[in-house]
Amino acid sequence: MPPTSFNATHDGAHGGTLKVAAAQIDSSYGDLDTNLTKHLRTIDDARKRGVSMLLFPELSLCGHSAGKDALRLAMRLDHAALATLAEASVDLHVSFGFIEEAPGGQFYNSQATVTRGRIVHVHRKVQLATYGKLRDGLYYAPGAQLGTFDIDSRWRIATPICNDLWNPGLVHDLMCDGVTLLAAPISSAREAVGGGFDNPSSWELNLHFYAVTYGVAVVMANRIGTEGMLGFWGGSRILDPFGNTVATGSLTDEELVVGELDYASLREARFLLPTVRDARVFAARGIRAAHQNSGN
Repeated sequence: MPPTSFNATHDGAHGGTLKVAAAQIDSSYGDLDTNLTKHLRTIDDARKRGVSMLLFPELSLCGHSAGKDALRLAMRLDHAALATLAEASVDLHVSFGFIEEAPGGQFYNSQATVTRGRIVHVHRKVQLATYGKLRDGLYYAPGAQLGTFDIDSRWRIATPICNDLWNPGLVHDLMCDGVTLLAAPISSAREAVGGGFDNPSSWELNLHFYAVTYGVAVVMANRIGTEGMLGFWGGSRILDPFGNTVATGSLTDEELVVGELDYASLREARFLLPTVRDARVFAARGIRAAHQNSGN
């Protein structure tokens, strides 16, 4: 009997691809029934295409500016719409945005992830955007913690919402916690910030930086269409852990942006540039920047 070979180059345990998708949709403001129907249709399409992780944009169930109508549109975690989406997510994980009503009459801009009839993770937006034409801080309480969830032994996922990704400290903490897929639900309009800030090119730079620096795969879902004075530019995308574009969405139309991510490339990226390894060492030692008085 020939000896068993344990050559790592042929060991399937180090392989593993993940098919992910960004649901680039146009949400109807305040119309839960219409938005729910669109979500269910998109989930069905994603399942038929073999998607394992489907990401919808920020506040996808209610609309970008829905905060001012939170009393009407907020949902508790036991709401029938969330249960319907969870039941529909039989063979995949689905992440979508909604206004969460928590105990004590608190309202959050939240992203729920569901699969096989249950909620597996809820992220509450931490870094509320209250600048330019954005009004998060007027309507929502800030989330108090970061969280992750595993879909298998290789892929650990976080769903920081839009402006959370403009706080590098938040993303850094997630990377040190072992995140291998950064799922970024956003609701980005060209006019949101104003002045010389260009949202499409700035988001491209932001996501590429995280992918390359941390050797992390990225899927970003942005909405499309218009709402009030805001025009949403789409451009949803999937990046591999070297920052290469796997797939990118239209700037004008609804679509399901689908791509495959290979865990082997993440292993290689983090071996060649060990940012996560070294960052964990610094975090464990409690090393922080300190100002030293020169005495002058």
